[in-house]
Parts: sequence; C-alpha cells; structure tokens
Amino acid sequence: MQRLFQPVDIASLILLRIIFGILGFADVFGTWIYYHMMKGAFDTEGFQFKYYGFEWVQPLPEPFMSVLLLSICACAILVMLGKWYRISATLFAFGFTYTYFLEKAHYLNHGYLFCWISFLMIFLPVDRQLSLDVKKNPDLRSDTVPYWCLFIPQFLMGVVYFFGGIAKLNSDWLHAIPLKQWIGYRADHPLIGFLLEQEWMAYFMAYGGLLLDLFVVFFLVFRKTRPWAFAAVLFFHFMNLLVFSIGIFPFLSVTLTALYFAPDFPRRFMRWLADRWDWLKKQQRAWISRMQTSTEKIPLWQAAPRNRTVILSGLGVLMAVHLLLPLRHHLYPGDVAWTEEGHRYSWRMMLRSKIGFGKFKVVNQDTGEETIVRPRDYLSERQERKLYTHPDMILQFAHFLEKEFEAEGQEVAVYANIRCKLNYRDYHDYIDPEQDLTQLKWSFWAPSDWILPE
Repeated sequence: MQRLFQPVDIASLILLRIIFGILGFADVFGTWIYYHMMKGAFDTEGFQFKYYGFEWVQPLPEPFMSVLLLSICACAILVMLGKWYRISATLFAFGFTYTYFLEKAHYLNHGYLFCWISFLMIFLPVDRQLSLDVKKNPDLRSDTVPYWCLFIPQFLMGVVYFFGGIAKLNSDWLHAIPLKQWIGYRADHPLIGFLLEQEWMAYFMAYGGLLLDLFVVFFLVFRKTRPWAFAAVLFFHFMNLLVFSIGIFPFLSVTLTALYFAPDFPRRFMRWLADRWDWLKKQQRAWISRMQTSTEKIPLWQAAPRNRTVILSGLGVLMAVHLLLPLRHHLYPGDVAWTEEGHRYSWRMMLRSKIGFGKFKVVNQDTGEETIVRPRDYLSERQERKLYTHPDMILQFAHFLEKEFEAEGQEVAVYANIRCKLNYRDYHDYIDPEQDLTQLKWSFWAPSDWILPE
C-alpha cells in the first residue's frame, strides 16, 4: 500500500494529459461533423436507442447541440493546454459522457474507456507541469505525483488487454473466424493488400492478437522485456489502424501502454532528442529544465492519512468494478456472442461478424388487424444494422412501436420476426416470433428466454 503513495516523476502523466486532450478533441469534433451534421443522429425528432437507466438523456435542438459539441471540443483543448484545468476536465468528462449516452447504436469500447479516463483525469494533478495554469501561478508547480495517479491508467489498460485476450479464447477465433473474411475484404489495400490475401495472415493476426492481449501486461512490468512488448503493441495497433476503422482507440491504447515505462521517460526522450537537434538543445533550458525531478516533499493533500483512506477506498471500488463487470456474461446461458447478454463493457472487441434482417408485426388487440413495420422506416442505416443483432435494442424498438400506435388510440401487441447469423454461418431465428414483446422488460440479471438459441 505504501508504494501507491510514493512520489514518482510527473512527466508521463503530463504526456497523457496532452494526448488525451488531442484525442478528446478529435473524437468529439468527428462526432459533430459525421454523426450530427452529416447523419443527423442526434435529431430531436428522430429515434435514439437509449441505455437502460439513461432514457432521460436527450439531444438538444439546433443550434444548441452543435454549440454543446463544439464547447466540449474547446474543453478538450483547455485540458491539453492545462488551462483552468479542474473546471475544463470536469466539463469535458460530463460533456463527453453525455454524448456517449445519447445513442446506444454508436457504442464502441474505446468510447466506454474514454468515459472512465475522462472522469479519472478530473482527480489527477496533471496540470502541475507544462500548463497555462502553472505559468499563471508557479506555486501550483509540482515535479512529482503519488504512484496511484499512474497506477490507475496502467490498471485500466491492463484490464482491457487481459479481458480482451480471455474473450478470444473461443473456437471461432482460434480458427481465425471471422478474420479470414475481414481481411479478405481488404485485399485491395495499397500497402498490405498482398499480405491480406494470404490465409496464414488471418491465423497470424488471430493468434498474435490473442497472445499479445493475454501476456503483454506481464512483459510490460519487467524492464528488460518492456521495450519488446511495447514494440509488439505498436505493431499490433498499427496493423489495426491500417486494416480496420476503429477511431482513436489505437492512439489511446499506445499512450496508456507507454505509461508502463519509467515515469520520467518523456523527459529523458526529449533530452535524447535535444542532444541530436540543435533547436531543441537551445530550448532545453527554457522548458525541459522545468521538469527537473524533486522528491524531497509531497504536497500535504497527497500524504494525509484521511486522504489515503479515501483514495484506497476509491481504488478498491474501481478495481472491483473493472474486474467483475467483464465476467457478468457467465450469469447467462448460451454464447454471449449470440445472445449479447453481458457483451457490453466486457472488452469483447472485434470478435465476431453478426448480421440479421427482419420485420415487426403490430397487432391491434381490439380488431385483430395486423400491420407490418420495416425498421428502416424509422431508423438510420446504422441503427437498423445494430437492431437486428442486439435483443435489447429489438425490445426497445418494440416498446417504441407500442407507444407510436397508442398515440393513435390503438392497443397493440408487437412481435418480431428476425433472423440472424453469426460468423458467416447459416441464418437462424433470433427472437421468439410468438412472444408479445410489449409484455417484456429487459433484465440485467435474469436470462431472456425469448432469445432463441443459435
């Protein structure tokens, strides 16, 4: 426990703050341009799939939605610069998480991780060096932070890797399914297309990703194996960046992985560059020297016993959540890749290909009249694609249809006739077509018997 409160160099956390701000700006700006302006995903008149418990989170009408998204971008820039840090980090964390909860069809693992990192950044003293706050008030400057500040992002990245590896221990992945099809679709890639045509490449990527996820953290904690492990991480994420479109995740992962190096590695790297680049050498006294390590004292707020108890309690809760939540899919029968029960928040990243199709039948309870509803009449292309493969979204859409027909004075039952296929196998019925979905509620703990087995 004492180790968590030992002072370490602040340099690597300063690097995290700067890159976090850049990535936060890029992600939110991309959301504004693509999902909001081009796709209209946050139209107040449109339908959004909500996370259960967060149905109250609603998009704002224009121009307020655009103003909000651009304000979140501005907060990201302020975080990067270390200006009004605590306020800007707090506003960014709540703003980014707000956009995350607006549409469940946009769920990505890196978005979920970024929400956690965003709130973590509020509590980390990462504005104590190379920040506009320190420039204005030099008394804020600190050369060290307690080790727990560095441990938390290390732990979160380790959880992502390890549980990502555990999830890959399934028959389909070990047979390089669906990687064979995925990389085959990208055989026209101008740089590595000739490699992606080879079947062995699918197995190389499948087993390489599996072994890296399972063991990379163990190699990162040892100084002698750390450079080799980090080189493997760079190669892995560079390949993912070339082959797949996965947003900021490769850059975020590489940044968090780099935190396993000695805490002063950014300063040592800059000194190494300064010895080889005259311009940096001339600037060295001006700004690199400001990060000279001093471990003579730790700010009182970091060392007080009462604060230590609060910090240790917070660490315990955070670790328990992230170690237990990815295991909850074991509470349900069946293959989680098929049922989706417990899939989210479990770091089951890019493991399967799953597509479906279907329709909904709305039956008037008084007259028996049947109406066939095509989801595309209400949903965007992405929403429709996600709907067919996620039972909770199928249920939400059925309840939406119930309210739509109730508004017209009809009491209805809603049935789903949906077929789905997993990893390029044959199509199967996905939802019990005889079950009136308006009579069901989604359960976070009990299995849903209306989801048919594959």
